[in-house]
Amino acid sequence: MSDHANAARQPATNSIKEIVISVRGLVVQFGEHRVMDGLDLDVFRGEVLGFVGGSGQGKSVLMRAILGLLRKRAGVIRLFGQDRDALPPRQLRALEQRWGVLFQNGALFSSLTVRQNIQMPMRENRNISQRFMDDLAMLKLDLVGLPPDSADKLPAELSGGMVKRAALARALALDPELLFLDEPTSGLDPIGAAEFDELIGTLQKTLGLTVFMVTHDLDSLYSICDRVAALAGGKVIGAGSMQDMLASDEPWLRAYFHGTRGSRLIGSLGRRMGGREPA
Repeated sequence: MSDHANAARQPATNSIKEIVISVRGLVVQFGEHRVMDGLDLDVFRGEVLGFVGGSGQGKSVLMRAILGLLRKRAGVIRLFGQDRDALPPRQLRALEQRWGVLFQNGALFSSLTVRQNIQMPMRENRNISQRFMDDLAMLKLDLVGLPPDSADKLPAELSGGMVKRAALARALALDPELLFLDEPTSGLDPIGAAEFDELIGTLQKTLGLTVFMVTHDLDSLYSICDRVAALAGGKVIGAGSMQDMLASDEPWLRAYFHGTRGSRLIGSLGRRMGGREPA
């Protein structure tokens, strides 16, 4: 999505929306510190949900809990209608192949080339030939906008933006339906961040992905998110369109979206849209 005039994308208009991620009563605690305190959240098929919150509030903790990387104290997490904690190992493995993950710093294996990183999920989950894996890896590189000669480079030889794209290619290796992104534009310059946002938006529409994106980047929220959910005090304190977020009287939401940076961005977008505020 190259034009910020499309900043506040509208949610899908289906009268009945399929829930891809359902979180109910989630409690996550480290020692005496309760990070999630009865949290509820739904993510609908085909949407890009931006998940925001203050530093240390637990945005990435929620994502890791949904993925099963952190143990929860209480609550139920369902993905594609299935309670992940109730599944036997074989069914859980099959479920996990329906999503891909881009971690904040890429988390590429430093001793493997980009091609080998992309092929890692294929080796673990598919019984296919090396030649076919090579072809697939090159297709994924092209999908995320990386040149063919990046395939045989090590992560240390790549720029920060290229690392993000290589990690995204690995996240797409098994053709997932659901994509988790943890601070995908962190560490990128404004131009690189805008290009990465555009890439995510294009992939989401082209591949029909559902995207759960942890972010603090207001530009990303405006440019590619259908809905936004906000975390504070261990609970989701608001979820809806950007228009809903801007209209909310909840103190944290007003401070986040109407603070100095938020107001400046709204004004900038309004000027680009001919004097109208983003809807």
